[in-house]
Amino acid sequence: MNHVLILGGDGYLGWPTAMYFSIRGHKVTVVDNYFRRNACKELDTGMLYPIPSLLERAKIWHKITGKEIKVIVGDLNEPDLMRGLFNGKITYNWSLNNNFTGIPETVVHYAEQPSAPYSLIDYKYADITLVNNLRVTNNLMWALRDYARETHVVKLGTMGEYGTPNIDIEEGWIEIEHKKRKDKFLFPRQGSSIYHTTKIMDTDLLWFGVRIWGLKVTDLMQGPVYGIETEETKIDESLNTIFNYDEVFGTVINRFIVQAVSGHPLTIYGKGGQTRGYLNIKDTLQCVYKSALSPAKAGELRIFNQIMETFSVKDLAKKIFNVGNKRDHNVKIDHLENPRKESESHYYNPVYQGLLNIGVKPNYLTDEVINSIFIIVEKHIKNIRKDVIFRGIKW
Repeated sequence: MNHVLILGGDGYLGWPTAMYFSIRGHKVTVVDNYFRRNACKELDTGMLYPIPSLLERAKIWHKITGKEIKVIVGDLNEPDLMRGLFNGKITYNWSLNNNFTGIPETVVHYAEQPSAPYSLIDYKYADITLVNNLRVTNNLMWALRDYARETHVVKLGTMGEYGTPNIDIEEGWIEIEHKKRKDKFLFPRQGSSIYHTTKIMDTDLLWFGVRIWGLKVTDLMQGPVYGIETEETKIDESLNTIFNYDEVFGTVINRFIVQAVSGHPLTIYGKGGQTRGYLNIKDTLQCVYKSALSPAKAGELRIFNQIMETFSVKDLAKKIFNVGNKRDHNVKIDHLENPRKESESHYYNPVYQGLLNIGVKPNYLTDEVINSIFIIVEKHIKNIRKDVIFRGIKW
């Protein structure tokens, strides 16, 4: 693996992934259309701190480390842009030279609208989610078919594709016996939002490309991510990743910690029995990197469940409550009527061994880890807008 192409390279996970690969000596190209930044402005959501543009980040990264991250600002819904990333008909917005780096050995695909609440604000946002997510994946699949069938795709899926079935959730596949015959199928999906439904469709699209054209794909079914710092962001705070704390783009642990620091009650939906799998942002980087180092085979859709441990929402609230009060925050908990259509009490037992088998070393949600996030959030407490924390988007 030499050249890595990161689609959605400006995002919460995309930018840390770019640095993670770059610092390890890989040629990195990132593409983004600033969808998340623009959506945050349109919806007037909060960011914990301002961050430089993607071009500025790449320049800062080069100045500090001497390493290059090539940048393309553009919309991957446009098929010619996607195809240009593989056929060389591309212009960089920032690079040390404008020479085409070559067909990437690995594509990391983050370039999607990532929020379930966003997808259900109203018809407009549901349509944006459907068009963006499916068209980008379709454009990628056809570009690979026509130019780069040997390229390995590491695709970010979501554990939300599975829903909460009353059986153990296997890693992507399940063997079925029916009328004395057996076969292996994709594990049944039942997304709980328009966003999650597009991710199911992504998996189906890529499975088609794998079956018909022999593409190589690893689909990572990721749970909610928490955290701010990675080893690379510690180099300089101007390299920090985007951090949202609102109900649209903020993930639950990050939101709870901001709520605790700002004096806003922790917003538990219903009784808080909803159980999901979680992982540290550092583990997302590990998972993507390890998957790239040991790629799927031609004609293989390899699926990993990308979580490290499971918690209910009320368990998470208790952890943040305890750490926050030790840090002299008067943390309170508020049980709200659940605005989402979901089961609060349910069976949840996912298998998540595959990534450990290829070398991922988990970071667990300890009080020390929670405390470290509190320290960073407290540093930016003046930037927190309590009015954007919760607005009650309903399913």
